[in-house]
Amino acid sequence: MADRGILDFIIARLPGLSYAEKIQLCELCNTEDDIVKKSKSDIEIIIKRIITGEKAASWNIDKIRKEAENDSKAAHIRGIHWVSWLSPLYPPLLREIYDPPVLLFYRGKLPNPNVPLVAIVGTRKPSPQAAAQAFDIARGLARSGISVVSGLAVGIDSMAHRGNIEGLTAVSAARADGAAASAEMAASAVAVLGSGVDEVYPSTNRMLARRILETGGVLVSEYAPGTGPRKWTFPARNRIISGLSRGVLIVEAPQRSGALITARFALEQNRELWVASSGIAVGGGIRFDRRGTKKLAEDGAPMIHSAADILKAWNMRVAS
Repeated sequence: MADRGILDFIIARLPGLSYAEKIQLCELCNTEDDIVKKSKSDIEIIIKRIITGEKAASWNIDKIRKEAENDSKAAHIRGIHWVSWLSPLYPPLLREIYDPPVLLFYRGKLPNPNVPLVAIVGTRKPSPQAAAQAFDIARGLARSGISVVSGLAVGIDSMAHRGNIEGLTAVSAARADGAAASAEMAASAVAVLGSGVDEVYPSTNRMLARRILETGGVLVSEYAPGTGPRKWTFPARNRIISGLSRGVLIVEAPQRSGALITARFALEQNRELWVASSGIAVGGGIRFDRRGTKKLAEDGAPMIHSAADILKAWNMRVAS
């Protein structure tokens, strides 16, 4: 991988290409020279199988290479790591989706590929019951060695992260007291950002992001260092939340919700999809909109009451 230089940074920056086209280009090119030092006609020959000449003709390779250099330098300076789609360290389930990012930037430690991940997402304005259930399920999963993935948003995401951290802390304390624990039980909180990992959003969750890192978790993003949040980056990051995970739990969601976008990605990626019991509970009136999760349940998504339901479905031990 080292001899590729900033090639993958360049490919990630190329405008007008789909995720799948960038991955194919990543496979076709081995060095920066394959793109940077060739004429536009040469580039078109290299990639003619995957894109049109019109797309390549709009590229300013010198400008793109400069941007890629800046991305690489910023990552080095800010202590941000990255992994390319071609690297064996790239998360295996994410590699399998139709539209994986060429580069994944991260702070912290990438999750153990041998430990299954569960995504827990939902509304930013949850009912007290849904917030408590997100916390409890995430905590229970962590105590049984399952990492939780979420988006670091306020509401359900934050409660899922906090519950996962509390469960991880309890496991760490038990190990310190000499309790037996398998290496396979190692888990860590995973937060997927809709911004660069150095631009934590919302700012109110910066302390939570720091806590995730302090407890051995990771912040990940497909966006280069210094990238601020944009309206379109959050729906895009949801495919990574589900892509990293073996199963996705929608706790509580209104009819129009980013969580439902994650649910759609989960189905497209052949992930298990569940709804939490609090998300289909009767009552709440218009104050707590559960129409999204109720629709998922009507369409056949199984209902989850606790972490034990997920663990039993996966034939895994439920921690006492």
